[in-house]
Amino acid sequence: MSSAAPRRIWLCADDYGLSPGVNRAIRELIAAKRINATSVMMVGPAIGRDEAEALKAVVADNPDCAIGLHATLTAPFSPLTLQFRPLEGGLFLPLAQLLQQSLLRRLDRGFFRTELAAQLAAFGNLFGRAPDYVDGHQHVQLFPQIRDAFLEAVAEAAPDAWVRQCGRVQPLSQRVAMPKALLLDVLSSPFRARATRAALGFNPGFAGAYDFLKANDFAGLMRGFLDGLPDRGLVMCHPGYVDDTLIALDPLTDQRERERAFLHSDAFVELIEAHQVTLQRVAAPPAGPVSLSHTEI
Repeated sequence: MSSAAPRRIWLCADDYGLSPGVNRAIRELIAAKRINATSVMMVGPAIGRDEAEALKAVVADNPDCAIGLHATLTAPFSPLTLQFRPLEGGLFLPLAQLLQQSLLRRLDRGFFRTELAAQLAAFGNLFGRAPDYVDGHQHVQLFPQIRDAFLEAVAEAAPDAWVRQCGRVQPLSQRVAMPKALLLDVLSSPFRARATRAALGFNPGFAGAYDFLKANDFAGLMRGFLDGLPDRGLVMCHPGYVDDTLIALDPLTDQRERERAFLHSDAFVELIEAHQVTLQRVAAPPAGPVSLSHTEI
C-alpha cells in the first residue's frame, strides 16, 4: 500500500437553487459527507431564506464543506438587474448564442459586471457573508469579455474567494477525445492568466465534464475524473431528485438521479479510498502560476 499523502479535492455539486429536488439531494450529500462544496444560483427559482438557512444548517455540521456562488448568465433564467442587455424574451441569451456573441466581442462588459456584482450582493444578503468561491453556470465565467467582468466583480466584492478554472492536467492525447472539455481547456488558459493578475486563486485541476445526455455509467466517469487530478483539484457534479421545477428548466434530469445514487453508495467510498482521495476541506488555492497554455480565444 502506498504511503503517499491523500489528495485533497473539491467535489462540488453545482446548481443549488435550481429546484427543490436538487437542493434536497445536495443537502443530503453534504450531511453524508459525500461532497464538500456546492454552488448557489441566486437567480434560480428555488433559492430564498428557507433554502439558504437549510443549507447553512447542514454545512454547519460539515465544516469541510464550502458554499460558493454559481454565477448565472444564460437562459432560461432572468437577470437581477433591470438594465441588463442583451436579453431574449426577458431572459438571458441561450448558451450557444451567448458564447457566439462573446467570441465576436459583441457584448457590453459593463452590463455583465453590474449583473455579476448584483448576484454577489444577493449572495451576501442571503448568507451573511461573501462566497468561499465563485464559478459559472455552463462555464460562462470563461467566455471572452465575460471573464473580465467576472474577475473584476469577484475581486471587488469577494477578494478572498477563489474562482473556478476548467482546464485539465492530463496529456493532450487524453484530452482531444472530448470536444466540449477541450474547448474548456482553451478558454481556461486566458482565464487563469487574468485571475493571476487579479490576485485571485483558482483550482489547479478540473474534471467533471461529459455528455450529460448520453453517459449513464457515472461510476466509470468518476474513476476517470479522479485519475491524474492534482491535489486541490476540483470535480464538478450535478446530483438531484427530479421534480417538476427541474423538468421545466433543465434537460439534465435522470442523470442527476444517477449521480446522486452513486455518490451515496458504498462504491463511491471505495473508489475515493482506492484513489487516495479525501474530501477534507482544502485551503483556498493561491493565485497562479499559469500553466497548460493554449491559444487564447
